[in-house]
Amino acid sequence: MSQVLDLSQIRRRRGRVYFNRGELGQLLGLYFDRVAAGEWRDYAIDHGVGIAVFSVFRHSHDRPLYGIAKVLAAQGTEYCVYEGRHRLRRGHTLAEALELFERKLTLVRD
Repeated sequence: MSQVLDLSQIRRRRGRVYFNRGELGQLLGLYFDRVAAGEWRDYAIDHGVGIAVFSVFRHSHDRPLYGIAKVLAAQGTEYCVYEGRHRLRRGHTLAEALELFERKLTLVRD
C-alpha cells in the first residue's frame, strides 16, 4: 500500500539552521571592518541541517581563514568560531563568540 508524505513536515523535522537579520548584521559589521583594514576580502554563507556557517577568506581562491558557525545543540543554539578544524571560541550568543575578534588597544611609545 502506498503512503502520501507531506514533505514540508519532513523538512521541518530536519532542523535547517539560518542566520537571522540581527546575526547577519553583526557578522557583516565585523566583516566590513576587517575589509576596511585590508585583512579579509571575501565571505561565504552555507546552510545545512543543524548548522549555518559564515566563512571569511583572505583571497577568494583560498581556504577560509575563519568559520563562524551557528549550531543546533541539545541545550539550544550555540555559536562557534573555527580556524580550520580547530574551535577557537564557543558562546551561547553570537556576541560572545565574536569577542575573539575584538581588537585590543596597545600602548605605543617612542
